[in-house]
Amino acid sequence: MADVFPTKGNLINVKKSLSLAKVGYELLDRKRNVLIRELMMMVDAAKALRSSISETYKDAYSALQRANITMGLISRVAEATPVDNSVNVCYRSVMGCELPKVTIGEFDNKVFYGFENTDGNVDVAYISFEKVKQMTTMLAEVDNSVFRLANAIKKTQTRANALKNIVIPRYEETVKFIENSLEEKEREEFSRQKVIKAQKTRKKYKARRLESERIELPDISRFVNN
Repeated sequence: MADVFPTKGNLINVKKSLSLAKVGYELLDRKRNVLIRELMMMVDAAKALRSSISETYKDAYSALQRANITMGLISRVAEATPVDNSVNVCYRSVMGCELPKVTIGEFDNKVFYGFENTDGNVDVAYISFEKVKQMTTMLAEVDNSVFRLANAIKKTQTRANALKNIVIPRYEETVKFIENSLEEKEREEFSRQKVIKAQKTRKKYKARRLESERIELPDISRFVNN
């Protein structure tokens, strides 16, 4: 406030900045609400996934244990299964926050090991871990989205609080300071004009009075000469 000279031009500029700060706060507040709503949806989805993925992992490892018991170590079956390169990541924007969309190829029931030296427990383990892969992909997408949304909400909250508690009050205080200073200058100018006008009126009145006295003064010069 001390760095701003109280002029009408500065008052206009500060009011514009104040208006922009208020608009910025409203936009940030809307963004925060949208992000929070999106986060709540993601949190609910994450809770549902976590509650079911634990059972999925448990079933998958139980099937793997049974396969190892009946077949011995099935490392040869694992080596025959190729690496899945069908994972794809794209992004969608929610109020400027980039959220990942993770997709993976659908399970087509295709196996890469022979049936001669395997039994049904291997098939169950294979299908169970395929389900684990699908659910892990979904959970990775949701967890990453929750992390990104939480960071975006934190940044948005910080900026909104800075505008609301620091920037906007500072501009309002500056506007009030300039307006009060200008009003004080106007009062001083008004008082000065009144004084000048009063002085001019007194001078005019005195001049008129002297003029009237000069007119009314009798001419006694002729009596002095005689």
